[in-house]
Amino acid sequence: MVSEQSLDLSFQPTRAGKDLKRLSLRDVEHYNCEGYVAPFKIFDTQEIKNIRSYVDSLMEAMGETGAYGINCYQARLSGLWDIATDDRILDCVEDITGPDIVCWASAVLSKRPRDPKQIPWHQDACFWSLSPARTVTVWLAIDDADESNSAMQFIPRTHKEGKIPETTMDEGSVFHKGIKITEEMCKPVSNNLEAGQISLHADMLVHGSPPNDSDRRRCGLTLRYCPPTVKVIDEIWAQGVEAIICRGADQAGNWTHHQRPQNNDITKTTSPHVIGNN
Repeated sequence: MVSEQSLDLSFQPTRAGKDLKRLSLRDVEHYNCEGYVAPFKIFDTQEIKNIRSYVDSLMEAMGETGAYGINCYQARLSGLWDIATDDRILDCVEDITGPDIVCWASAVLSKRPRDPKQIPWHQDACFWSLSPARTVTVWLAIDDADESNSAMQFIPRTHKEGKIPETTMDEGSVFHKGIKITEEMCKPVSNNLEAGQISLHADMLVHGSPPNDSDRRRCGLTLRYCPPTVKVIDEIWAQGVEAIICRGADQAGNWTHHQRPQNNDITKTTSPHVIGNN
């Protein structure tokens, strides 16, 4: 893993033009200022029902690891490839990243009812060997998500603060380190979404989620997008990345495009994530 000093973790505001596809100028300004923007309806009731059944089948096939173990399969399963390349999602992403778009990661994050796991406050880009930090994360709600069933929470405006110091977390946390919130920071905002809606947030925005104390599941699919000018700067970490050039072109040649896979059976493949541990 490369040192944090080698990473450009600065935030670069989006310069919105006149040809926005889905977001409004106010949406773009909100993303630049607050670090996130939501919600946007992508899939209708029947579509998200079908996606939920599909994701449920993947988790069932994965067994005990299914709730948190479906990482980086976007170039290995046709169902995930199709979601990642859906034009309705890409229209939202393009208004942030520009016309050239790479999807480099995905993950199913499912908190079961009464799931005690806490996702501590953290900044995604600090875990990645990518530079500069320009990834936009799309969070697709598979289930309805609100305060009662552990919706993700954001700390607005922290995406412009650079790397924030971390501290060791207790055993109930998914990560061994996390960020302690100070009085100077904005109050947390709950990312409430209806199934089929998405949010978009910057890779340096502090976010996390508490344990799920409810009797309702909270399942989501994260999709990571960036412009192809972003580089993977660690060779070992790169082995866990299988990218899709969703729109435009990679003029810099930083990424290898993966065509739509013919396989949709998760038991017949493995994730490259386990190689690069990203």
